[in-house]
Amino acid sequence: MEQQAWLALAVFLFTYGMIIAEKVHRTILAMLGALLVVILGIVDVESAVEHHIDFNTLGLLIGMMIIVNVIAKTGLFSYIAVAAAKRAKGEPVRIMVSLAVITAVVSAFLDNVTTVLLIVPITFSLARQLKVQPFPFLFTQIVASNIGGTATLIGDPPNIMIGSAVKELTFMAFINNLTPIVIVVMAAHIPFFILLFRKKLQTNEENKRGIMEMEQSGLITDRPLLIRCLVILALTIAGFFLHQVLHVESSVVALTGAFLLLLLSGEHTMEEALTRVEWTTIFFFIGLFTLVGALVDTGIIRDLAVQAIDLTGGNLVATSMLILWMSAIASAFMDNIPFVATMIPLIQEMGNMGVSNLEPLWWSLALGACLGGNGTLIGASANLVTAGLSAKEGYPITFVKFLKYGFPLMLISIVLSSIYIYLRYLM
Repeated sequence: MEQQAWLALAVFLFTYGMIIAEKVHRTILAMLGALLVVILGIVDVESAVEHHIDFNTLGLLIGMMIIVNVIAKTGLFSYIAVAAAKRAKGEPVRIMVSLAVITAVVSAFLDNVTTVLLIVPITFSLARQLKVQPFPFLFTQIVASNIGGTATLIGDPPNIMIGSAVKELTFMAFINNLTPIVIVVMAAHIPFFILLFRKKLQTNEENKRGIMEMEQSGLITDRPLLIRCLVILALTIAGFFLHQVLHVESSVVALTGAFLLLLLSGEHTMEEALTRVEWTTIFFFIGLFTLVGALVDTGIIRDLAVQAIDLTGGNLVATSMLILWMSAIASAFMDNIPFVATMIPLIQEMGNMGVSNLEPLWWSLALGACLGGNGTLIGASANLVTAGLSAKEGYPITFVKFLKYGFPLMLISIVLSSIYIYLRYLM
């Protein structure tokens, strides 16, 4: 490799290693790495902005973050959680399953990190009322958020990145190709949830009555705002379904919905919503896109694609399974976002080298990266966010404890995904 390629690889691997070590915030590391490849002349600013930084991904994330932050002000998510608990008659196992299913469904249409941020606080209230450990609730919600987020284009950042990079993969394409296997995987997990945690979720009738007596009506804090939010959210999701017909990028749909909602909500809501956008995540993406762009420009990604094709002989079945399992195992032990950012140009390069049907490879990457995040505590952002909230409440979730439950379930989901990919695309 040329000197520039070695430099790009060295900066990328060092940054990646530091991100995995978690000694310094990943956003700082990604931005410093990106700035370093620019300073070294590996990528110029113009190339980074025009070719590598994916503003469609960034716009989609920002738009959905704004919409969710405004919805959160209404108390809707607390209302849903309490209503589900009362419908379950205060039975802890039924509440656990109900909250997991709600988390999966909501995560399909909203960012899964935001979903757990909204569901987890009310979960602690329910666990305290029932006098049971919160871990079974939290663990099943983490797993459900990563499974549900796999179902749609907007559910999980890896899917957003893939959909933005491959214009043919529309919102409807994600639903048609991923939602069926997501439903199967979620249904397969529920019996395991019950089997694993039913003995840990024992309570008495008095505690159950406490759940049934919880007040719901006061949880909705702003009904007029809630109505506006639901209307705009419905229009935004409709826009995602129609964005290819309308020839409008998904980011434009999300941002239009976000700023229409801010227009209807007033300036005070705007300032709060914009403040609560996860700007650290946005800058992490900017840094990451630039770092990966350096690998593309120096030819490293092409070299990796050549090696992958040599390893599988260009066989579509072998290549799909390699990407699925490699994505799952890698995403279990590192954040799936940087991994997917590296894999996208690699798969695109395979297309330039004679692999004619890339569709199974894209769905393998999406399934592996999103579902693989359930393998360990550090596998996905939702895992770490929930663990942080739990630690603040005095219930730390250790890496080993999560691994004991999460890794076997992750393997089950990837086995099911392998069967699905083979039967649907490769037979």
